[in-house]
Amino acid sequence: MSKPRRLGTVAAAAISVLMLAACGGSGGTGGTTSGASGGKVDGTGKTLNVLMSVTAQYPQEQQAWFKEMSAKFKAETGADIQWETFASANDEMTRIQTSVVSGQGPDVYGLGTTFTPTAYSTGAFVKLGDNEWNQLGGKDKFVPAALGISGPDEGNQIGIPFVSRPFVMAYNTELLAAAGIEKPATTWDEFTEHAKKLTKGDQYGVAVAYKDNFDPWKYIWGMSIQAGNPIIDGSKVRLDDPVTKKAYETYFGWVTKDKVVDPSSVGWANPQALAAFAAGKAAYFPMTSPLSIPALDASAVKGKYKYALMPTVPPGETSNPSGGKPATSILSGDNLVVADYSKQKDLAFAFIKMITSKDVQLNYFKVFGQLPANQEAAKELATNEVIAPALESGAKSVATPFSGAWGDVQLSLTNVVVQSIPDLSSGAVSESNLSQRLKDEQTKSQTALDRAKK
Repeated sequence: MSKPRRLGTVAAAAISVLMLAACGGSGGTGGTTSGASGGKVDGTGKTLNVLMSVTAQYPQEQQAWFKEMSAKFKAETGADIQWETFASANDEMTRIQTSVVSGQGPDVYGLGTTFTPTAYSTGAFVKLGDNEWNQLGGKDKFVPAALGISGPDEGNQIGIPFVSRPFVMAYNTELLAAAGIEKPATTWDEFTEHAKKLTKGDQYGVAVAYKDNFDPWKYIWGMSIQAGNPIIDGSKVRLDDPVTKKAYETYFGWVTKDKVVDPSSVGWANPQALAAFAAGKAAYFPMTSPLSIPALDASAVKGKYKYALMPTVPPGETSNPSGGKPATSILSGDNLVVADYSKQKDLAFAFIKMITSKDVQLNYFKVFGQLPANQEAAKELATNEVIAPALESGAKSVATPFSGAWGDVQLSLTNVVVQSIPDLSSGAVSESNLSQRLKDEQTKSQTALDRAKK
């Protein structure tokens, strides 16, 4: 009977409940049964419950994909699929917590890579040994870099790579050329200066989504690690570090001080920022990925945009200071994990094997612009000039800390932005308000880290 080592970020009051649920839910050690040899799994009369993130940019396409995969899975195994979705990081965290505590819920979770440490810390998801990797078609089926946040080390992994999503910035080639800008910015200060030159009338230098559920914290983390502040430093959270504060001031300053983004962006999610760039209303669209290709190729900027690495030098600097990392992106994408309480692990692994196959992954890229985690599929796309910067960004990405507290820290980074939305709407975020928010979230994050290390 396997118990979780520690709860990590799940509420301390639920520890005893969690341990009982994790003990009694799986009826085993997390291994598989009849499908262990890699043969066909018979799921006739059964239903697999799968939880995945909402693809906000392409809701109709996602529903069509769900339907297509359900039919394919039914043909292969005889089983049905019940799809569930989550729409925000808070929702993602809640689903992990409630399912783990109750010992029931989805059989398969599609999680953002940054939430894999939180899932791992609960001890409630199947650890992947040779048997499990063989059921999936072998570990070498996957792009090696995509395995970088599957677990704390190679011997302790729960995350099966589904897609890779390294972040880049899109830029309007015509607008930059008209402003006399020969190449995209490589430092955040240069980025801001470019944005000022590119802002005129109803055209803005940058399209940003301040109210997005996933994007804002990535700017802050990126600028911080580029400046030498890793946010989690051993046993210490450094969310209220002056470096992090400067990152927020830069990010907020684009709308409050520099006036290089549409004031409406304070209420935008990513699809609205994408739409503004696609309409030619903004010159730069940072924190995007090839996920935006289908929309951009169907827009007014088709043939007029390219991708580039995002700036890798922090605000106020011309090069990375000592300890700073020229991170182009978080190590980003989606992992698939199998719940230890699931009574149909064979079906779960058969499903994951199916959606990580070469053909399914290439089609997923075609529809959604998400880079394959399947190694053969990724190699087939390697000569695509449009996505070359994304591939380079993937190689230069830096993983977020593999800590059970990271989910809480990530939410704290986001909460500072959420709490500042009213101030941004009124045109200014005061130094005192920002400092107090950072102090409050620092305390919450430090508590989460202390608990995770017990």
